Amino acid sequence: MGDTRRAGQTKRSGGQAVVDALRDHGIDTAFCVPGESFLPILDALYDAPEIAVIACRHEHGAAMMTEAYGKLTGRPAVCLVTRGPGACNAAIGVHTAFQDSTPMLLLIGQVRRAFIGREAFQEVDLARMFAPLAKRAAQVGDAAALPAAVADAVRDASAGRPGPVVLALPEDLLAATTTLADIPPHRAGDAKLDAETDEGLMERLHHLLGDARRPLMILGGGGWTDQARADIHAFAVANGLPVACAFRRHDIFPNRDPLFVGELGIGPNPALVARARAADLLIAVGTRLGEITSQGYTLLPAASGGGADGPDLVHVHPDASEPRRVFPVVLAVPAGPAAFAAAASRLAPVNAGRWRDWATAARADYLADRAAAVGGDGLDLRQVMTVLDAALPDDAVVTVDAGNFSGWPQRFLSFGGARRLLGPCNGAMGYAVPAAIAAKHVAPERTVVACVGDGGFGMTGQELATAMARDLAVVVLIFDNGMYGTIRAHQERAFPGRAIATALTNPDFAALARAYGAQGETVARTEAFAPALSRALAGAGPAVIVLKVDPEMITTRARLSDLHPSAAR
Repeated sequence: MGDTRRAGQTKRSGGQAVVDALRDHGIDTAFCVPGESFLPILDALYDAPEIAVIACRHEHGAAMMTEAYGKLTGRPAVCLVTRGPGACNAAIGVHTAFQDSTPMLLLIGQVRRAFIGREAFQEVDLARMFAPLAKRAAQVGDAAALPAAVADAVRDASAGRPGPVVLALPEDLLAATTTLADIPPHRAGDAKLDAETDEGLMERLHHLLGDARRPLMILGGGGWTDQARADIHAFAVANGLPVACAFRRHDIFPNRDPLFVGELGIGPNPALVARARAADLLIAVGTRLGEITSQGYTLLPAASGGGADGPDLVHVHPDASEPRRVFPVVLAVPAGPAAFAAAASRLAPVNAGRWRDWATAARADYLADRAAAVGGDGLDLRQVMTVLDAALPDDAVVTVDAGNFSGWPQRFLSFGGARRLLGPCNGAMGYAVPAAIAAKHVAPERTVVACVGDGGFGMTGQELATAMARDLAVVVLIFDNGMYGTIRAHQERAFPGRAIATALTNPDFAALARAYGAQGETVARTEAFAPALSRALAGAGPAVIVLKVDPEMITTRARLSDLHPSAAR
């Protein structure tokens, strides 16, 4: 039916007002698990074909799909869940969006206003529950406020440091019909959401870079548009500036570029960590320099402003309160990645000859690290990743779950340019499969591969049913080693020989995939992977390849027996 409203004020239900506002403000996708508390919204979506409604099998999966949509597009989608249990299940995705700086809207059906505060059926104080997990959380108490509430939520999710906004919507408010005014739209991506970078601060940066001898730029955070990536690349090339990326953000900069020197993530190249500490100037753009990227907050001296005690730090971040929150800085630049990268690309190049050898050595360290890895019996994951890297198109999307297994795709696949990496920087399991489904929905023409451990697949692998229902041809690689490998590794380090609660009894994942109607096969030998991948990529629907991983291959840098000699299995 489309939009039948007249200009100005219209009489409609609260549910219709919410859907009209979502449509007006550029929301084109809603991921949901249906609930009775927001039936008026679902009914209004029936008449809004412009908004794709994707029904999921669990709120965990729906929220992760919403986060991945925002991470890939830079625009928020909406996640619709019911009160109480539904909201609690979705909280994992909200926390992921918060720590990963991803725009996202979570709309929650709430109990009737007259029941609030009585511990009604499935009642939770949602604004209070989500306050520490979201950029903003609120409960709407008046139907007339719905259009403005949705408008503000879209704006707040995208402005400054992107993040999740949560709105609790009482079900009687959604059902009520009243006269409601429309709110002029402010869509995600509006130029005014990312203010111009101060010229004086850019001039100061230019002087600091001109005086440097061992500079290193670290890129991370959310809000990177294609143009921002191109601009920051131009800035780095013009100045011969070596570039590292924050944890699970190394698709921001082309990995094949001679200036790319690696990822500061979990189990990073020790040579890169040493080089970052030896730098005399660190330019951190977008990243919060959180615990993982800063290697447990040790990358810089916490009490030093740089100089003799450590690198000078230039911290560029859209949230003006973020620089200096953990590390002292010599220059704080309150700007989003797009505005900063554009301004940086216009700076006159400095004389990069002083650090040419420094940059060349950093790249050599990176290439040497990619050439080395722990080997395993039967299936060599480094060779598997080499085959996958060569087979993937330049615009492929790869999603990774949390876990030690993720070191293989993160270390041995190439990203940047048009190829994207989507991974949970907050370390949430159950991300990769839903994220791949969202990516394939956004860009059905692109190859999308999910890399997930057996533990993570057990959490949200049922979303294969969603992929089948939507005819989304994702390829899922399950790294099956029969255990929660990350925790087992920690156990062997802290409590050698006393493993408990980390062994997994898994189903036949390939048979499970076939039960869903997807392709499914198991690979136990290196030479069997290439033909299995070819079949999966050529298929018309979802495909699952189970990689039978030697449990000894606990990380890309260590065997399980290296952690404790008696731990070999």
